[in-house]
Amino acid sequence: MVILCADLAGTVVFAAEGAMAAMMRGLDLFGIMVVAFVVALGGGMIRDVLIGAVPPSAIRDWRYPVLAFLTGLGVFACRRMLHVAPGGHVLAVLDAAGLSLFAVAGAEKALSHGIGPLAAALMGMLTGVGGGVMRDVLLARVPLILVSDIYATAALAGASVVVAGRRLALPAAAVAGAGAMTCFCLRLAALRYGWRLPGGM
Repeated sequence: MVILCADLAGTVVFAAEGAMAAMMRGLDLFGIMVVAFVVALGGGMIRDVLIGAVPPSAIRDWRYPVLAFLTGLGVFACRRMLHVAPGGHVLAVLDAAGLSLFAVAGAEKALSHGIGPLAAALMGMLTGVGGGVMRDVLLARVPLILVSDIYATAALAGASVVVAGRRLALPAAAVAGAGAMTCFCLRLAALRYGWRLPGGM
């Protein structure tokens, strides 16, 4: 139940973020819907294939694509009220929220399929960042995880909290909440204070 709730909530949040990002780039309705779908479901589909949960939930369960498309359509319909042109802060918060939810859901699902602790944490991170990488490729941008201040690292931290909590047999809901808050707070703190990993130059 924890996995499903986090996964569906993350789908809505990332679909909204993807739709807003596509609107800011001037895409038409079809392009907005495609980006919303890809951002919302891309990471989870990659995770499911890697852990052997096939066909992926995004294909097997109608709720995932329906939620992604309805959210994208809703954002498009409310575009004049949203005033997305300057919406950097809104996008940042939505992105951090989606990252957190998917990092938790990804780690939980990997563990439920018998994946080891290290790989489960990595699957959580991949679930969080996968859709965003696809979004950036579709929008002709350098993927955020390659240039951003603490992004994939935040997802990995949140997923690691989930893995550690589950290994200690702590309550699933509490562990999921702690993991999500770790990722969310770390990501927003990195944006607020300009925390970055060391660069190559």
